[in-house]
Amino acid sequence: MQVASWNVNSVRTRLSHVTDWLKANPDVDVLCLQETKVVDADFPKAPFEELGYHLYIYGQKAYNGVALISKAPLDDVRMGFGAILDDNTVGDLDDQKRVISGVLNGVRILNLYVPNGSSIGSEKYDYKLRWLALLKQYLGKTLEETKKLNVCGDFNIALENKDIYTDEKRDKHIMSSPNERDTFKDVLTIDHSSIEEEALTDAVGVSLADAFRKFTDEGGHFSWWDYRAASFRRNMGWRIDHHYLSPELYDQAKRCWIDIEPRKLEKPSDHTPVIVEY
Repeated sequence: MQVASWNVNSVRTRLSHVTDWLKANPDVDVLCLQETKVVDADFPKAPFEELGYHLYIYGQKAYNGVALISKAPLDDVRMGFGAILDDNTVGDLDDQKRVISGVLNGVRILNLYVPNGSSIGSEKYDYKLRWLALLKQYLGKTLEETKKLNVCGDFNIALENKDIYTDEKRDKHIMSSPNERDTFKDVLTIDHSSIEEEALTDAVGVSLADAFRKFTDEGGHFSWWDYRAASFRRNMGWRIDHHYLSPELYDQAKRCWIDIEPRKLEKPSDHTPVIVEY
């Protein structure tokens, strides 16, 4: 089974890019999109349905938005943190449409668009850290139910130094600040603090692992390049789009790769697809 993740930076603007990519990659079972930037009623469903795909969308006008595009119907599709967490816990963190998941062949595929954070110390930065803290609780609940979890999407965090083209001002840059990295590392390990005592299961102590790093250890591989300063041509990129797998699924992973070809197109998204196979 193959699952792909791609921040398309507007599905309507990049529609032909996405449909052409699906035609060229028929082995992809589920394509997870981020930043669709369209309300559900205006999502361009027909071109995908004509190709035989099933769509599950969770969007908003002009910003954010996530979608699952699947060759086969998905089971138990969930939208937002509120699908499994109570309203008091979620608060305002579902106002932005950033979370969707569904089950295929016993694997829960969780598609995320993590907030960017804008700049260190800003209100949006604090929002990002709050959002990540809630994600930890959400993952804890999810891992109570399944041992096969693929968490993918645009994480807006480069977890390692080699995930960035340069070391310059790394600690003071959004997406690589120590607080973001430490918070996200904590998110990836599910411990007692994220699971109610009466619901403790084998999920306690589970670490979600980076599928790409199972197969590729060296730096220089990126999934996002700024539109400015000829960043793509000069390979001045960041690896911020990931697939994190639960232990059982990580063991089954056969390969994970970044397809840079869509970034070469005219008026492309600033991100490119990342695919995992297990």
